[in-house]
Amino acid sequence: MSPLLETRALTAFYGDFQALFGIDFEIDAGEVVAIVGANSAGKSTFLGAVCGLLRVSASQVLLDGDPVGGLPAHRIAAQGIALVPEGRRLFPSLTVEENLLAGGYLGRSGEWNLDRVYALFPALRARRRAFPEALSGGEQQMTAIGRALMANPRLLACDEISLGLAPVVVRDLYASLGDVARAGLSIIVVEQDVSLAQRVSHRLYCFQEGRVSLVGVSLSLTRAEISHAYFGV
Repeated sequence: MSPLLETRALTAFYGDFQALFGIDFEIDAGEVVAIVGANSAGKSTFLGAVCGLLRVSASQVLLDGDPVGGLPAHRIAAQGIALVPEGRRLFPSLTVEENLLAGGYLGRSGEWNLDRVYALFPALRARRRAFPEALSGGEQQMTAIGRALMANPRLLACDEISLGLAPVVVRDLYASLGDVARAGLSIIVVEQDVSLAQRVSHRLYCFQEGRVSLVGVSLSLTRAEISHAYFGV
């Protein structure tokens, strides 16, 4: 059976600057895969390329075996890939509930709706009429994740969702994502905390300077292996 998502020798550029060099990656249906690496290793660029935010060759990104590289972001979303961006990027003029509803604008059918998002994140129901600036960092991140789930994706791509949050909030967010994964959704998590990335994922990729420096079963990788792949020393 072919992977849900696969990249083959993926390259990406910002103008003349090359940010990714031949990334081979795959994730199966229902799998959680973590990507770790230092700042500027290419992690967010990789998610941008997969989600249609960067122009890449069609054959470099495959969804269910079909080439989708370089398609516009809205067409990628329509095929079932949703991004939780770094920094949350909520719509400041919309309430929590309006932000969530915006995630479902494509009208993909599926199990995710307002009631299910509120069941996953009960705090949001009480805050549904609040604007993002009135939310805590954890509530903002819940809203960003909920908005992506409202698109009824097959693959959820999460970029640094723990950034700037208290450990207890991070723990609860990843527990919620674990519930989502057990329901059959595939999840890519870009994460700075290596120990956390290992705990929450089935497999782990390490990026270094735009290249894959290590890949393996998450809990089978040693700290020495990851440290060498992470820092190159």
